[in-house]
Amino acid sequence: MGREFIDLFDEWSSSYDETVSGNDQEYKEVFHNYDEILETVVQRSGSFVLEFGVGTGNLSEKLLRGGKQVIGIEPSKGMREKASERHPDLRLHDGDFLSFPKLDQEIDTIVSTYAFHHLTDEEKDRAIGQYSQLLKKNGKIVFADTAYLNEDDKKERHEKVRSQGFLNLLKDLQTEYYTTLGVLEDLFKKHDFEVSFKKLNEYVWLMEAVKK
Repeated sequence: MGREFIDLFDEWSSSYDETVSGNDQEYKEVFHNYDEILETVVQRSGSFVLEFGVGTGNLSEKLLRGGKQVIGIEPSKGMREKASERHPDLRLHDGDFLSFPKLDQEIDTIVSTYAFHHLTDEEKDRAIGQYSQLLKKNGKIVFADTAYLNEDDKKERHEKVRSQGFLNLLKDLQTEYYTTLGVLEDLFKKHDFEVSFKKLNEYVWLMEAVKK
């Protein structure tokens, strides 16, 4: 359920914002246009939002500024502490994509950035199935995350990163559960969503799924 990465994110919480700002050359392309990516998710979101993988609260901040009501879910204690310091009024809970407190209000949008890849494809299937039950007709899932166009794209991406000497990034790409657009499309359709994809940088795709 992605919780195998909690220790990593507890450690990363102190330097995460520096990484996403583009100061880490190895991850610069991954986080290219980071602010614009977050803004895109906000623009595609409704009024009552459930956010998974809050991290230090970068997306939460933009959602709140946009007048959204936000419930945040974050499994890392270190990340939750950072987010709570920045946004004391944010409704923030310990949880993950598959296990989270029962909601006390209806939501119309589920969002996440740079996090859905922490789940295996089987776990992604279960998660999307849960969200299909939470959302009413025309409710939306709006995720932005690294994914591959297909298996050939995956191989080419790994070779490029290896040739760049970005061994930490390569390990990340090989260790976590980045999947292909074809797999994602099948999973969303399986659970009664119409999904579209838009490329936001060399690594990240916007995934917008509407409940039928």
